[in-house]
Amino acid sequence: MSGHSKWSTIKRKKGAEDAKRGQIFTRLAREILMAAREGGGDPESNFRLRIAIDRAKAANMPKDNIERAIKRGTGESKDGATVEEVYYEGYAPYGIALMIKCVTDNRNRAVADIRHILTRFGGSLGEGGSVAWQFTRSAYFAFPGQGLDQDEVFELAVEGGADDILFDNETVEIIGPVDSFKTISDQLRLAGIKTEEAELRMLPNQEIELSVEESLKVMRVIEELEGLDDVQNVYSNLKITDAAIAHLEAA
Repeated sequence: MSGHSKWSTIKRKKGAEDAKRGQIFTRLAREILMAAREGGGDPESNFRLRIAIDRAKAANMPKDNIERAIKRGTGESKDGATVEEVYYEGYAPYGIALMIKCVTDNRNRAVADIRHILTRFGGSLGEGGSVAWQFTRSAYFAFPGQGLDQDEVFELAVEGGADDILFDNETVEIIGPVDSFKTISDQLRLAGIKTEEAELRMLPNQEIELSVEESLKVMRVIEELEGLDDVQNVYSNLKITDAAIAHLEAA
């Protein structure tokens, strides 16, 4: 998964340079809203909300925006349209499977926009269940590994219930079952480790490796989908190689 983590870092840097703050804040607000709706407005007892707020603060989202999103989620405020979380399934070019997470107030708009992008790039939208079997919902964490003792990180991750811990020259990734999300996060927090990514995500059961040119085309499709207002995340079974990452960094 390290290629996906490196690509996420590149996209974050690119997003900051492009200063697409309005879109970023909308996405973060919707995540806060859904977390508050699901587990209440107290971040101490609602872990998903705590993570969403931390991510919003890291993006310098104003406090008023955060509080407004929480109130919408708990029902204290009726301001704005009703939104819902929904997954769409489909294929990018070369048979790469996609799970597309949306938070939207208009399903018809969301699915039309997704279908338009997939069709334009030679992909297709699938029926419910056509792709989901290729993924497992998991707890996922990623953070810089510089200056950390690998044995200590391994021990705290295992104590938290992790299934897999991956180390490379730059990044540590921890993967575990959904019910380990809070315990792993608490362990990392107690150790003073600040995560760059901490979420429940759809991880592919098996990745598919393409040529660099083919990979870049698929990655372009994913970025186009992620640019839609209704899309929160796009998960794929594409294996992102070091060669593809090097090409992006040089661009």
